[in-house]
Amino acid sequence: MPKLPQNASPSSVAKGTYAFVSLGCPKNLVDSERMLGLLQIDGYRLVPEPDGADFVVVNTCGFIERARDESLATIDEMLQFKAQGRIRGVIVSGCLAERQKEQLLADRPGIDSLVGVFARDEVARVADRMLGRLDEQRTVFQPAPIRPLLDTDRLRITPRHFAYLKISEGCDRLCTFCAIPKMRGKHATKPLDEVVREAEQLAADGVRELIVVAQDTTYYGMDLYGEPRLAELLRRLEQVDGIAWIRLMYFYPMYVDDTLIEAIAASDKIVPYLDMPLQHIHDEMLRRMARRITRRETEDLLAKLRTRIPGLMLRTTLITGFPGETADQFEELVDFVRTQRFQRLGVFTYSCEPDTPSANLPGQLSEEVKNQRRERLMEVQQQIAFAWNQAQIGIRKDVILDRPVPRESNVWIGRSHADAPDIDAVVYVTGGKKRLAAGDIVNCEIVAVREYDLIGVAMGIATPGGSVPATGSSFPPETSPPLRPDRRQLSRRRS
Repeated sequence: MPKLPQNASPSSVAKGTYAFVSLGCPKNLVDSERMLGLLQIDGYRLVPEPDGADFVVVNTCGFIERARDESLATIDEMLQFKAQGRIRGVIVSGCLAERQKEQLLADRPGIDSLVGVFARDEVARVADRMLGRLDEQRTVFQPAPIRPLLDTDRLRITPRHFAYLKISEGCDRLCTFCAIPKMRGKHATKPLDEVVREAEQLAADGVRELIVVAQDTTYYGMDLYGEPRLAELLRRLEQVDGIAWIRLMYFYPMYVDDTLIEAIAASDKIVPYLDMPLQHIHDEMLRRMARRITRRETEDLLAKLRTRIPGLMLRTTLITGFPGETADQFEELVDFVRTQRFQRLGVFTYSCEPDTPSANLPGQLSEEVKNQRRERLMEVQQQIAFAWNQAQIGIRKDVILDRPVPRESNVWIGRSHADAPDIDAVVYVTGGKKRLAAGDIVNCEIVAVREYDLIGVAMGIATPGGSVPATGSSFPPETSPPLRPDRRQLSRRRS
């Protein structure tokens, strides 16, 4: 059963029932959990299926064409339920609502209400008006605030033992391919004390792994304090009782200075894992993307990180088929991947977004060329991934357990420090006679591999908050998530 967030009180008679679909990135997921909490506080009851609910909220992603297509397909599915009389209303929120605004309502007039990214805290009032048939206002949009909205009182839909902690909103980068600043506004730092209070609330609710997210994590503090303050924030998060692991996502390769590296390297709680999207490596492509970094600077940073942070696992993402990318420039990217041997790597084909500068660049490439290049990169990375996995056999790793394997006795799906939820690989853990539970951090010996995933045997419960053992090899993998949860499913917290 969903757990009431703080300040919520159970009610024998709900104001109404609703289902919820959360799409997109972890930042959007935090917004979803905040809306779920506010609806719960206001007296609405979450149900697991749309059929028979009073209304459905679809929190959308609008980042690239594929994400928009998924969002629109989900909206259409809910509108069909409404047309059949199986639900009364449909509320659409999030990035697609923010990006398309009234055009989305014009294209799909069956939508009852649109709620923009920065109007998410109005969702309960929107539901009240909709169910009261007060439909004179069907859109609620607000300008980006100077300071990010609070993310407390969330009804979490991740497993109880891990949670995303959003430390800032928006982005000041002007990457030519990206529409995020148009949807999420300029970078706005959440004050240190507020972030720590949110972390303490999450820890009190059973969270053991904090996953720090933002559009640009390393920029944290620049707008509010005049300098990067991520290292200071991390040192304060380390002091939060109950947190065993802290995972860092969305590092832009600027503002990663010696102070920040030392804070990560010296920590017993920050796992040696960094997600740092690089997008490309050829200097001309980086210039056209407005990434404000060169190949040499990138390689120097990667070398420093790997030298200074023991057992570091690096995840990156790359783009193939950016306008003007030549065959030689792409080959340079392939050689870079072969040389760097990233532990985790994902590849996207360039998505031509009409409201971004790159849409007007010359040299737009065909979808066929983009996909061919993506497949080529993934084939190179797969060889690295499979070889790295083989090198892990016989090594012991700490693994956090996420959920049991259905219809298996004491077999669990977990993640090592190398694996972020939903995007990386998993570790299958056999417990034997040991009694295991979700959220346990278990020391395992890796005994076999299953393509991108590892198979381990539990050797014992690891010391909470203890240091994470380094991998036995500096030779690493990309992974695709064959067991990734379907984010289109109706959101329920698992307890």
